[in-house]
Amino acid sequence: MNPVLRGLAVYLFVFVIFRILGKRSLADITTFDFVLLLIISETTTDALITEDYSLVGCFVMVCTLVAADFVFSKLKEHSDWFSTISDGAPLIIVDHGKPLKRRMKKGKIDESDVLEAARLTHGLERMDQVKYAVLERDGSISIIPNN
Repeated sequence: MNPVLRGLAVYLFVFVIFRILGKRSLADITTFDFVLLLIISETTTDALITEDYSLVGCFVMVCTLVAADFVFSKLKEHSDWFSTISDGAPLIIVDHGKPLKRRMKKGKIDESDVLEAARLTHGLERMDQVKYAVLERDGSISIIPNN
């Protein structure tokens, strides 16, 4: 039972850490973020496996992590509360061309990110051309242009 408890503890810890770090889609991941993920995975290996290097121990750990992920995905499907806690909610970060600095800081987004999304999706060049910008649950930015 010890590998199961260790697996769940590490899963929850890493989940909370990434939830605190904020939204970022996989497409937006930087080289530094990727290296950080590799280091985290290597670091957590020791906590997961400890002295048990057997195949059975490995299989139990993999099954525990997959089961935890499955349970959390089912919880998100059936509970709006849990879904909001785990994935967050969409967040308006620009309102009628005015950047909402506090919300942007919370989402770890800056004006250049919003302008890039505006250029890519609608060919907009200036913030005043953006009616709303929304930081979506998946970390992407949706732009609603002024008419």
